[in-house]
Amino acid sequence: MVCKYVIALIWLQFQYEVFDIMISKYLETLILSIIQGISEFIPVSSSAHLLIISRLSDFNVSNLQLDISLHLGSLLAIILFFRKELINIINNKNIFLLIILGSIPLVIVGYIFYSTNLIDQFRNLKVVAWTTLIFGILLYFSDKFELKNKISSGLNIKSIIIIGLFQILAIIPGVSRSGIVITASRFLKFDRVESSKIAFYLSIPALAGASVLGFKDVIDDQINFDAIFIFSTAASFLFSYFTIKYFLIYVKMFSLSFFVIYRIVLSIILFSIIYL
Repeated sequence: MVCKYVIALIWLQFQYEVFDIMISKYLETLILSIIQGISEFIPVSSSAHLLIISRLSDFNVSNLQLDISLHLGSLLAIILFFRKELINIINNKNIFLLIILGSIPLVIVGYIFYSTNLIDQFRNLKVVAWTTLIFGILLYFSDKFELKNKISSGLNIKSIIIIGLFQILAIIPGVSRSGIVITASRFLKFDRVESSKIAFYLSIPALAGASVLGFKDVIDDQINFDAIFIFSTAASFLFSYFTIKYFLIYVKMFSLSFFVIYRIVLSIILFSIIYL
């Protein structure tokens, strides 16, 4: 009889530990999904925030499957949000080809960095601290003027190539893909809303490329997807969708100074961690 009670207690303890591990995994996944969903589309760098979390926490859920699901959720969100505009863009061959042209530099250089593992050289807090500060200040100067350029009239081969070349810098954690595209667009005299839309449109090929490369690795490594994949994709989708919606409302009414201040404060915190 005593033996049965002992076995029952051991089994209950085992069940509790399994349940606790599952809850922890889902909680960590939710936190990472929130970070991805929010920071992917505002000028603060999602890769930097995910890197900071991975360096300063003991999260155990970060893996290839999670990376794919986070990017996939953001990709689905932006496609759904801009579905009507994307149909118009596809029908407008000029704008469609310009978006493709602007994405080519990042695709080429990004694949080189991915295939040669060069990106690993930049995945450290010191790089993130400096890029967060430098490109935050650059964002401030680009946003100082009220400009009125529109995508329909001002986006041409010259401007999209310049924006595309700037976007290459987003490979480095802390730069922020949306941030550098908005910065380049503002310097080219596009207003805040149009600059943000250019960043959103260019994010589709970027996120699609990241997802394709991720799926390629999954197939090569014969990894099976699980419930965490569905959960993280859904969570990333929801937070991405509402971030896109409210960020566009924000830039219609306010400057980008809030994000500049945030980046400067974050860089100071990182510098204190690194150097003190």
